[in-house]
Amino acid sequence: MVVTFGVRRRSWFDRPTTNGSRPFGLGLSKGERSANGLPPIARSPASAAAWPDEESFMSARAGYPHFQAITTRWKDNDVYGHVNNVEYYSYFDTVINTFLIRQGGLDIHRGPNIGLCVESHCRFDAPLEFPETVNAGLRVVKLGNSSVRYEIGLFREDDEKPAAEGWFVHVFVDRQTRRPAPMPEMLRAALQKLLKEPA
Repeated sequence: MVVTFGVRRRSWFDRPTTNGSRPFGLGLSKGERSANGLPPIARSPASAAAWPDEESFMSARAGYPHFQAITTRWKDNDVYGHVNNVEYYSYFDTVINTFLIRQGGLDIHRGPNIGLCVESHCRFDAPLEFPETVNAGLRVVKLGNSSVRYEIGLFREDDEKPAAEGWFVHVFVDRQTRRPAPMPEMLRAALQKLLKEPA
């Protein structure tokens, strides 16, 4: 299995300090702060190519047809007091695979087909912290014969804009041969309900 992580823009978690001791833009003048009170982010050419229209990707809750509440755990927080970035991918896995099992009938233990992640990406825009509950939104943007591309938004309970958004690509393969295989009809029918309407 090959997992590739997309180029992400610089996040809330790795913004530069202004004086070596006060992080997240404390000490900047009002004119130097962005709308959320933090230093503006300089985007690299690679990041700009990955996110050509940043605001169009950001979605309100209404942009996601399916949600799952995920309880953060004590271990999710790192030494900086917020959920570590690697845990966001765990939330992606949780909302996707719970849907596939409960709504799509995927048998992860004995079924003939399994889903392998071949690409995933996350952009971080605000911190999440234990003991918050994360509302994970899920939609499908491309549905193929054996593959599906999801988009996921992670929201705080009362926020309309996501703390993080990303995508995740599954390829369904034969359990034994690991070769791509058509997804079962029940699974496809469930995923079609999440398919995003073309703009």
